[in-house]
Amino acid sequence: MTWEYALVGLVFGIVIGAVAMRFGNRKLRQQQALQHELDKSKTELEKYRQELVGHFAYSAELLDNMARDYRQLYQHMAKSSNNLLPDLPNQENPFRYQLTEAEADNDQAPVAIPRDYSEGASGLLRGQVPRRD
Repeated sequence: MTWEYALVGLVFGIVIGAVAMRFGNRKLRQQQALQHELDKSKTELEKYRQELVGHFAYSAELLDNMARDYRQLYQHMAKSSNNLLPDLPNQENPFRYQLTEAEADNDQAPVAIPRDYSEGASGLLRGQVPRRD
């Protein structure tokens, strides 16, 4: 019977020691607090990312609307200037460029792209290099 008391005492001692270690260990509490803080920071970061994605999607939509409205305004001004000032030479008309329907649907205004080369040969090789057409 003595060994049974010893065995029960040993089991109770192990249980009490485990509970004491679990709740009494300061490092374990700090680790749990840090883990909780990390999880909270991750959820806040994900929420912030979702807000940022929504912000940029809305901003892109507003910019698209603004570009479409600008094209419509320019078309209106060009038509009005032609109707109200029919005798005005084309060079003096500030709205002389008419957007076609395809260009009005395009997001970019037509731009004359400058070339980084000259039309013909120049310099030392002027007469020696045949022109390509």
